[in-house]
Amino acid sequence: MANPTPPPQSDSHFHFSTVTGIFLQDDPNTDPDTFDYVSTNFGLVPRPYPSDDTLDSTDPKSQWQRLAHYIDTLNADSPPETDYKLLFLGRHGQGVHNVAEARYGTVMWDCRYSLLPGDEDGNWFDAHLTEVGIEQARTAHGAWKTQISNGIPSPQSYYVSPLMRCCETARVTFEGTGLPGTEPFRPLLKELLRETLGLHTCDARSPKSAIAKAYPLYTFEEGFSEEDPLHDAHLRESDSARDARFFGFLSDIFATDRNSILSLTAHSGAITSILSVVGHRVFKLETGGVIPVLVKAERREGKAPERVVEPWFGRPSCPGE
Repeated sequence: MANPTPPPQSDSHFHFSTVTGIFLQDDPNTDPDTFDYVSTNFGLVPRPYPSDDTLDSTDPKSQWQRLAHYIDTLNADSPPETDYKLLFLGRHGQGVHNVAEARYGTVMWDCRYSLLPGDEDGNWFDAHLTEVGIEQARTAHGAWKTQISNGIPSPQSYYVSPLMRCCETARVTFEGTGLPGTEPFRPLLKELLRETLGLHTCDARSPKSAIAKAYPLYTFEEGFSEEDPLHDAHLRESDSARDARFFGFLSDIFATDRNSILSLTAHSGAITSILSVVGHRVFKLETGGVIPVLVKAERREGKAPERVVEPWFGRPSCPGE
């Protein structure tokens, strides 16, 4: 199996942090279990920004427009080694595998059924969306259209996990919104933007040719292989190994993408690790949910601090074994 983490640069590294006070989701008083991103403008906090006094007072701006100006100001006033990006992190809608796990229970799912390609009710290899999942993506589509009318800054780059459920979620979410870069919608598929790797067949990906056939307008990052190089049928990626993978992923994005507003359509585990890497508090998303995060990245000299990375692990025992 290929190493899923890009090799760290020896001469410098990124330090990531979350700019807090921008969104309700980074407030400890916000309950993830009851939070509704749709009815709260994606969680945008109504507040002034230090850059407001540089706006034209005769041309009132919306909260989103003032935030976009604030981000532009932060980047303009920061030294070259500091960069700010607004990440819109979207989780895929409900998949066939989510329904199966609920049906069998997490314990039996992890030890037995997740290792199978499916059952009599459906196939969950590289799991597709259910009708509920498609409807959740339509909800995200409507939320984006509402926020467009509120002046939300448009994503300048769209990144999508190559797993089928994310490809479909991104398509339903963004096609037809009128956002720049969505007509036609040609997001970039990134291999590392995957769910926790290994064991579970729902997290193995389809061949490149099958993805290209299903989503012919999508683009693949350079070096994207025909077959899945990351899935291991015998070992499951540890949380700390996944965090290390996403530290590498974010380092690559911040090093190569000069845009400041990015959309990433991914998975629960992927978003959990991204939030961990950027110092955001734990905030679990429901299927189809969206969380925005303003991230500050500082390039620092020398190698990145050593991470404690636990080894991948095998299948857990089922009850009674």
